[in-house]
Amino acid sequence: MKSIHNQNFENFEVWIIDGASTDGTQEYLKTLGPRFNYISEKDSGIYDAMNTGIEKSVGEWLYFLGSDDHFSNDSVLEEVFSTKSDEEIQMLVGNIEYSKGLRFQSEFSSKLWYKNTVHHQSVFYKKELLQELKYNLNYNVLADYDVNLKLFRQKVSFRKIEATIAICGEDGVSKEYNWNLYKEEINLKVSQAGILSFPVFFLLGVTKYCFRRIF
Repeated sequence: MKSIHNQNFENFEVWIIDGASTDGTQEYLKTLGPRFNYISEKDSGIYDAMNTGIEKSVGEWLYFLGSDDHFSNDSVLEEVFSTKSDEEIQMLVGNIEYSKGLRFQSEFSSKLWYKNTVHHQSVFYKKELLQELKYNLNYNVLADYDVNLKLFRQKVSFRKIEATIAICGEDGVSKEYNWNLYKEEINLKVSQAGILSFPVFFLLGVTKYCFRRIF
């Protein structure tokens, strides 16, 4: 919250989607300024909350910041939006850094068929993109991957920016690398490529899972 509040760029709104917390979060949210809006209600998980945020927002661009992430510096939004984007550009793809210093350079390319090469906290989406797609609640961990792959298949226009957008935590369900994660990955790829692709993506998923178990 502090990293958002300290941004030099001011033309934005914030929607905080809280899952009916009982740990003092709601009391804290009431102390925030007028730019910070919140809703606190039971939901069906991370992506259900994000879909609520999409509906509540009124801005041109959408960006999602996890509870264990923060902007890389006070000028990052100013840097991202200092250059007027072509009106046809629908995604701005930057980079992130993990809290231990490892940099992740997002790449919106055909490599998405192999793995999710676009970190969720490195991307700004035009709102209309996600209004049409929404996050698929059948995926508990990889709904953002599903969206990125769909957008790549739709050949949406994007601009790569070299800014480090956020510093991100290294925990979370997507970092557990259990079999459920790879089942989701296999399912979302097959749903988009067709049932005949199942053997290829199943073999790829098993190989990646075994590699993680060994190393």
